[in-house]
Amino acid sequence: MANGSRQAAWEFFGSELKRRREGAGFTQAELGARVFVSGGYIGQFEQAIRKPQLDVAQRIDTLLGGDGFFERMWHKLIDDKRYAGYFAAVVELERTATRIAEFAPALVPGLLQTAGYARAVTLAANPFATDAYVEEKVTARLERAHVLADATRPMYWVVLHENVLRIPVGGAATMCGQLNHLVDVVRERTAAVQVIPYGAGAHALMAGDLRLMDFADAPPTAYTETSFSGTLVDDPAVVKRAQHTYDLLRAVALSPEASLALIEATAEDFRRCAPTT
Repeated sequence: MANGSRQAAWEFFGSELKRRREGAGFTQAELGARVFVSGGYIGQFEQAIRKPQLDVAQRIDTLLGGDGFFERMWHKLIDDKRYAGYFAAVVELERTATRIAEFAPALVPGLLQTAGYARAVTLAANPFATDAYVEEKVTARLERAHVLADATRPMYWVVLHENVLRIPVGGAATMCGQLNHLVDVVRERTAAVQVIPYGAGAHALMAGDLRLMDFADAPPTAYTETSFSGTLVDDPAVVKRAQHTYDLLRAVALSPEASLALIEATAEDFRRCAPTT
């Protein structure tokens, strides 16, 4: 679905929500309290500024007698089958974020992956998958990176652990290409990248990754993920704590200049190890 058509559909979602809410005699605050979000969020849903999570859409259906309308709309607009169900809403939010900040402890973030790297990651997790399945996943991941090429691209800040640079995903040649891509992204000022070196020891987020997203007309969100699930939260207290954690990560990371030098040196190490053709 094209972006313009998608936005028009979300506007219809919002107008229908407002119509049914008013028909049921609820204020935005009253409906929000019953579906466990703020009245301000209901207003943002109605104005198509923010998209509800699936469980919120389901609760709205139950309360307003929507016969599954809002859940069906959610699946049509957000539930892209190329992504895990818990991640589809995050992809949707990426398209409207003004700032994205990520911490990656083991893998290059999806927005920065090359085709070869993405293919190796997909195959490692799906060793019996068909070529068609793998290529669909790789294509979907590369398409996400288009948000960084738009004129309205978000400010993108990435903190990587040195693990990300050292694990030979896909072999030496693939890693050399991936790290050189990171160098290009930094030099083109598409993203700011910092690396937490092994020498930094323990850091503030030993348990996993983190993504923070800010928006022009909606509250910020935080997202964390494991291999089998993800959690997207917009509770202000939780997001504030996550932002503080990210500040601590940046504080122990190398400077952007020193990080770039380390990435370049590691890429050269992989280049020397790559088989010649």
